[in-house]
Amino acid sequence: MPVMNPFAELEALRRAIDRNFDSFWADRTPRLWRTAFLPGEGARQYPLVNVSEDEDTLYIEALAPGVDPRSLELSVLQGRLMIKGEKPGLAQVQAEAYHRNERAAGRFVREIELPSTVDADKIQADYKHGLLLITLPKSAAAKPKQIPVSVMEGR
Repeated sequence: MPVMNPFAELEALRRAIDRNFDSFWADRTPRLWRTAFLPGEGARQYPLVNVSEDEDTLYIEALAPGVDPRSLELSVLQGRLMIKGEKPGLAQVQAEAYHRNERAAGRFVREIELPSTVDADKIQADYKHGLLLITLPKSAAAKPKQIPVSVMEGR
């Protein structure tokens, strides 16, 4: 008697449901309206990001190869960072001439919820070799404050 693995069965069911939704929307959603540049991964957003922090600063690394750096626009509002830009298309190639086209192009917008408040006047952004590096210093209110504990003698 084979051993049943309920998690493997649930994963197979999830994949089947995802395939059904993907095929349902594939014919109804124009190519330009997809939310990602990665084929078959509509839930992903572009550019892909890593967000990290230390005591004083948030760091965001956005993977954006081929993006025109002059098109990049960054803004911070109400605890959210918005990254806008444009990835130019390939040279004049007719769509019918493609055998496979996985490198999408066009305008993109990515909104990232920040884990703490930042000092918007001190944000720095650099674009180098397809990587957008954003440094967001935390505001004074977001930094942890050390509270001394007094020891009371007696009793």
